[in-house]
Amino acid sequence: MSVNSAVSRKPNLSLSRIIEMNLGFLGLQFSFGLQQANMSPIYKYLGADESHIPWLQLAGPMTGLLIQPLIGAMSDRTDSKWGRRTPYFLIGALVCSLGLFLMPYSSSLLMAASLLWMLDAGNNTTMEPYRAYVKDRLNDDQHEVGFLSQSAFTGLAQTLAFFAPSMLVYWFGMDKDAVDSHHIPLTTHVSFMIGAVLSLSTIVWSMLRVRELPLTSDEKAHIARQPKSFLATLREIGAAIRDMPEAMRQMAWMSLFQWYGMALFWQFAVSSVSLSLFGSSDANTTGYHEASLAFGQMGAMWNTCAFIAAVAMTPFTKKYGAKRMHAISLTLAGLSLLALPHISPTASAPGAFTAFFSAIAMPQMGAHPGLILSAIGVGIGWASIMGNPYVILANSIPPERTGVYMGIFNMFIVIPMLLLPLTFWAYFKPLMGGDARHLMSLAGILLICAALAVLRIQTKTTYTESVVA
Repeated sequence: MSVNSAVSRKPNLSLSRIIEMNLGFLGLQFSFGLQQANMSPIYKYLGADESHIPWLQLAGPMTGLLIQPLIGAMSDRTDSKWGRRTPYFLIGALVCSLGLFLMPYSSSLLMAASLLWMLDAGNNTTMEPYRAYVKDRLNDDQHEVGFLSQSAFTGLAQTLAFFAPSMLVYWFGMDKDAVDSHHIPLTTHVSFMIGAVLSLSTIVWSMLRVRELPLTSDEKAHIARQPKSFLATLREIGAAIRDMPEAMRQMAWMSLFQWYGMALFWQFAVSSVSLSLFGSSDANTTGYHEASLAFGQMGAMWNTCAFIAAVAMTPFTKKYGAKRMHAISLTLAGLSLLALPHISPTASAPGAFTAFFSAIAMPQMGAHPGLILSAIGVGIGWASIMGNPYVILANSIPPERTGVYMGIFNMFIVIPMLLLPLTFWAYFKPLMGGDARHLMSLAGILLICAALAVLRIQTKTTYTESVVA
């Protein structure tokens, strides 16, 4: 069957409907934002040594490596009364919400690490079927809007996730130094409770408001012919890797550099900012609590920029292509990370500037305006990372294998994160003296390398006329 017969039946959706169908990304990415902002500090509050943090963060890449390709392949072969992708949205959201609810009550490193595995399992169960759902539901000429609207929700959700502790402190009067018996701040407790509610409610809203299109009889017959066993699913993943389009193979180097660099940034930015601006990386000091709030405010800033940039980038991506826009964006992000360790703690800002940022619950940003410039560059890069690679990918893979290839592409994301703990020991203390500021410089260099790698991708094949076997 020609896929065009399936494509032609899709109604073009209005922008408001595309926004509704992607609202679930708000809850999903709020959860990821909470992890990025809080897991390294939570581990340090519970007594972890800084050099062990990459190992404690393995849950994300490992569950992504194991779950996303399997779930992607399974969703390609699912034909249920609830839909093809919808069952995975709901199961993932339920598991994620439970993990978020329990995380702040962690009493040990083992408990926190175990809950992170649970939380990431839920997130990864939802992620790739959600991306495949966009390709399923939208016509080719709406893919850019669909994927970049997901990027916009990523920016908005993570803005709220990073900014939540500062809002609780500066708008609602919570004490930034108030902690539970395990040294975890009470602001973290409240932020994770909000995340648990959003994770489930936004997914359910999207499921109910923009339902999946019913499968055609030919699509049902194609799914029915596919073996459903676990071994068959593994064979399908292996076959898809063997048959991987060349453009997708070329994206591997880009992914290696950009995701290793971003993992370094997320895991060690709080310690870097604490050393640069407050002279200490001890988690049980007021300075570290200040740095944690500063990183949260920086995260809110870069994700706000990502939200705006994702919307603004859409016409430029259509005109100049996803490759060029991604290369430019990654370069700006790399330069911003190179600058981050060199922000001076004594730099002064105009009084009105400081007063404005204090009024919007960002006093640390107002006192150290260099953080704002770094956040803007990271935000532009993050908007592109969450949108443009998927535009390149969607035009390079056969539609009947969308789920499995979206899952395999996630392997390009998680393998660099798995390499981090395996290689970290070789350079952190021997070459960098255990100084987290040097890790920010390394992250910046890697993002610039990713920008060079993306320009080498050759996108020649567009699967608009692929034939289902």
